[in-house]
Amino acid sequence: MEMSGVGPLTAALRMQNVVQSSSRWAQGQQYRPWTLRSLKLQPLSPVPSDIEISRAQTPKPVDQLAQEIGLLQEETEAYGRTKAKVRLSLLDRLREQPDGKYVLVAGITPTPLGEGKSTVVIGLVQALSAHLKLNSFACLRQPSQGPTFGVKGGAAGGGYAQVIPMEEFNLHLTGDIHAITAANNLVAAAIDARMLHEATQKDKALYSRLVPSVNGVRRFSPIQIARLRRLGISEIDPSALMPQEVSSFVRLDLDPAKVTWQRVVDTNDRFLRKITVGQASTEKGHVRETQFDIAVASEIMAILALADGLGDMKTRLGRMVVGSSRSGQPVTAEDLGVSGALAVLMKDAIKPTLMQTLEGSPVFVHAGPFANIAHGNSSVLADKLALKLVGEDGFVVTEAGFGADIGMEKFFNIKCRASGLRPNVVVLVATVRALKMHGGGPNVSAGSPLPREYIDENLSLVVKGCSSNLRKQIQIAHLFGVPVVVALNVFKTDTQAEIDLVCQMAKESGASDAVPCHHWARGGRGSVELAQAVKQAGSQPSHFQFLYSQETPIVEKIRMIAQKVYGADDIELSPEAQAKIDYYNQQGYGKLPICMAKTHLSLSHLPEKKGTPTGFTLPIRDIRASIGAGFIYPLVGTVMNMSVTILLCVCVPPEV
Repeated sequence: MEMSGVGPLTAALRMQNVVQSSSRWAQGQQYRPWTLRSLKLQPLSPVPSDIEISRAQTPKPVDQLAQEIGLLQEETEAYGRTKAKVRLSLLDRLREQPDGKYVLVAGITPTPLGEGKSTVVIGLVQALSAHLKLNSFACLRQPSQGPTFGVKGGAAGGGYAQVIPMEEFNLHLTGDIHAITAANNLVAAAIDARMLHEATQKDKALYSRLVPSVNGVRRFSPIQIARLRRLGISEIDPSALMPQEVSSFVRLDLDPAKVTWQRVVDTNDRFLRKITVGQASTEKGHVRETQFDIAVASEIMAILALADGLGDMKTRLGRMVVGSSRSGQPVTAEDLGVSGALAVLMKDAIKPTLMQTLEGSPVFVHAGPFANIAHGNSSVLADKLALKLVGEDGFVVTEAGFGADIGMEKFFNIKCRASGLRPNVVVLVATVRALKMHGGGPNVSAGSPLPREYIDENLSLVVKGCSSNLRKQIQIAHLFGVPVVVALNVFKTDTQAEIDLVCQMAKESGASDAVPCHHWARGGRGSVELAQAVKQAGSQPSHFQFLYSQETPIVEKIRMIAQKVYGADDIELSPEAQAKIDYYNQQGYGKLPICMAKTHLSLSHLPEKKGTPTGFTLPIRDIRASIGAGFIYPLVGTVMNMSVTILLCVCVPPEV
């Protein structure tokens, strides 16, 4: 049958064009091989400052980088010339694409100066991509302004192993932390406003505010209907609720003394550690003490790092517990009715930011939870996107905060449990400096000159450090069934005898390999030996396993971490901690993983105990829960609850 006004030949040609167009579209949706062009690096000696090195290199336009790694034009949103957000639709396009190798960079227990895990990540990725010509991606956390303007400084790496431009990486980036700050403080404002209105208004007035008449019609919103269902109220006609149902609906009855949600700011401001709010006459005497935390300590940051999509993030945001009612029931962000608004504020922050290293290797920068009071890893989504982009033979290298006993343990037990991803290799970063400290060397303090023991050759201290802390951290990785490659981050004061001794003892302690790394001074070329060792270790089968099952009781989960990871004899629960455990079990939170809030300066709870402490009992002072993020965090020893106490008290340098 002929089409009206169209001959058979014309119709056939049109159909052929449709088929060809569909075929081209389908091909365009498939995985695209990389055409990565590396940037040339010409290291100088002596090594200039980080900012001089960063500004001396001209980064590729981000749209060019995106094209080189197989991203479609519609999958990126440029933020200037050197940064771009990557849309999550990429996961749908490449869902059939096999993942690459998954590499975690962790470290031995660090000195207060840090041991260079970020530089190792960047140096390794530069070596893999620019020198071994293997697809590779770095996934890093976004740094907080607190450490950046404090003693620690930025987190873009250093020397010739950096993410560029470093000032954009270290400061606002694409505004994710600002979005978290806005969302967090919206919750805080909603809490205080709700408590004020409930304290000063009767049920009828509250009901009119919460369910206003619009053009003569009153309707419950979807989030309000969900709250009615949680209260066991099936009625959806606002005019049909009984007085007691209206009262239950409008009153959260938050106890001001049990509000756990704090305001946040991403600045070291010690005078905000304790504040009083509600002093204006309009607040009618409803004054209470509260505090500011550092922005990246917000539970919203942990949720951003663990969510696997916008819908999952919204659900997690709604589950966040902000306090308790006077009857002891948890009150959530969903109860406040703000979860939808939070998701809108976070809709762009959920997309990872694409940047590049000094040698033009791709980097995802996304999320930045601390590793002491949260899980200390970059986002699940960044890792998933990168693993698809590198292809089956490629490598994704990410970092866990602080030592392997903290960041790596949480990476395995929390992040991998949430993501379903399984690591292939652990790169354990060590320095001669830190090993000497664990071998009995004098204290190391930020801002003070290093004692002579750390500058002069001292093989005795190195031996003691390797046989204690290094060996223990290798054993911790093996608990999870993952092969270990030790990366010795070489400093100019290290002697060849010290370097050779560390590598030898690391292999004797069970490492698959141990190699010196010179990426700080030489860039990717200085980490080629590490890249080859990682490639070799990644070719071996991984036997990954969790330390504990979800069904394991909370107390036993804590005990297993304390004994098997930290080396404690046992744990000691305070009465308050035991009461919290009983409460969390009653609320149905018993299957959540554990996120230990512990000092990063020792395997034990005592920062001064170096090496591998033994014969100690781990005190659990209190236990808190981040229900939205999905973990329970015990407070170990004297560690404080939130990073406000860790960072807001750090002095800002007189000059920046």
